[in-house]
Amino acid sequence: MDSATIDELGLLETDIQNPTVSSSYRNPKYRKPNQTVLEAQAKVCTGPTQTRALTEEQAFKVLDTILRSAKGELKDEEQVSKAQLGAFFAAMTIRANAFPEETQWSEGETRAMNTYWPHLVRVLSPDIIFIADPEGSIMGVGNSIGPHYVGNCTNDMRLVGALREVLAGGHLGYEEVQGVLKDVLPLKLENETSASESLLSAFLIGQRMNRETDRELKAYCLAFDDELGLRPIADVRSLTHYGEPYDGNTRYFRSTLFVAAVRSCYGESCLLHGVEWMPPKVIS
Repeated sequence: MDSATIDELGLLETDIQNPTVSSSYRNPKYRKPNQTVLEAQAKVCTGPTQTRALTEEQAFKVLDTILRSAKGELKDEEQVSKAQLGAFFAAMTIRANAFPEETQWSEGETRAMNTYWPHLVRVLSPDIIFIADPEGSIMGVGNSIGPHYVGNCTNDMRLVGALREVLAGGHLGYEEVQGVLKDVLPLKLENETSASESLLSAFLIGQRMNRETDRELKAYCLAFDDELGLRPIADVRSLTHYGEPYDGNTRYFRSTLFVAAVRSCYGESCLLHGVEWMPPKVIS
């Protein structure tokens, strides 16, 4: 249900409480993200081949927005959250450190960062500066903070250690991911989190951009099983599996979703899931 339909029915967005019905639904306890930075995240917070560089104009606009927010010049929904800052700068760091040349920083992004970073480093918190330049090798200015940053609490310390590997484009072992997740679960509302919001968002988006390994995915699945309890076993007569690799492609219609929905209308149970590879796509 889009915003036009909601208006036509005379409803308020707050009246639509089911996120599967309303694409615009958002828990009112969470502040909406800054749209300028969110649009940039959609471009840069993706995989090593899907990432799209910001134009110079876009990069200047994003960094100016972040600077103004950090100075307190933006209010309410215009503010850039710590989670957005963590995700955005994690993406930029991974692109600089580990992505192939064609998806690394563009010349426009480099010029924008060279212009704004001397100002940003004066107003951003140490955790964000660490995410943006963990080893002091990217920005040049304020590079003493990243290499020596350890976090503000015990949970932060484990996250910082894991992030040093993730932000370099590396992967973690099963026990390392489990340790981080046990520290931060259960996830809580803003200002009640058991770890830094910026560090956690950087960790999650960084793992996704690096493409989690089997052992990392196993750690996530089992950690959430431990937190939420085992899922109930479905009492069904038969179950049809539809497996296909996920490659981030949104240009073509996924027929399996439609087929599964139609079959479910006839009482036929289906399970949709990913697979490691399937011709002609191979996901490494």
